[in-house]
Amino acid sequence: MNDTDADEIVRQRKLADRMPVIDKALAGTGIALAGLAMFFPWYAFLHQEKFALPALWTGATRDLPQKIGTPGMASAPQASPLEPAGSLTAETQAAVDRLTTATVPAPPSKPGEADAPMLDQPFPGSSTFKLIHVAGGRALIEDVSGMYIVRVGSPLPDNSRLATLEERDGNWVMITSKGDVFKAE
Repeated sequence: MNDTDADEIVRQRKLADRMPVIDKALAGTGIALAGLAMFFPWYAFLHQEKFALPALWTGATRDLPQKIGTPGMASAPQASPLEPAGSLTAETQAAVDRLTTATVPAPPSKPGEADAPMLDQPFPGSSTFKLIHVAGGRALIEDVSGMYIVRVGSPLPDNSRLATLEERDGNWVMITSKGDVFKAE
């Protein structure tokens, strides 16, 4: 082996040990991204006005229109309007849509007046349902339109109310206000 062959072997090893340019570029990009990831949270913290969410409402959130047909009741009682319940402006009255899309039973006009005829109306659709599962004082029932979670006192698809949930012989049963008994499947 002569001197030029040894120099050539050393040169080839140095070339093989060198990092390719693409690897250097990827390493540099990774280091730059890591630096930006460390810097950006501090920048956002120190310049919060540039990154804050815009205000969606400007103080007019508490003055809500009333429900149609129920004088003295606000549309959202939890909003606690600042103005008295009966003081609607002409602009608010004009903005109310007068198209009737649904009806709800009116409160009785006299104390003690029963609204039983309204409650005897059948629910739309099929009135057959089945008890799926009971847990935590609630029952999961299913009918043709979907699944529902009910508890004692809740209306059921057959126009009765859930009277009680009982465990009998290791199985849960649901008893309705009409006396019907549904066993969990």
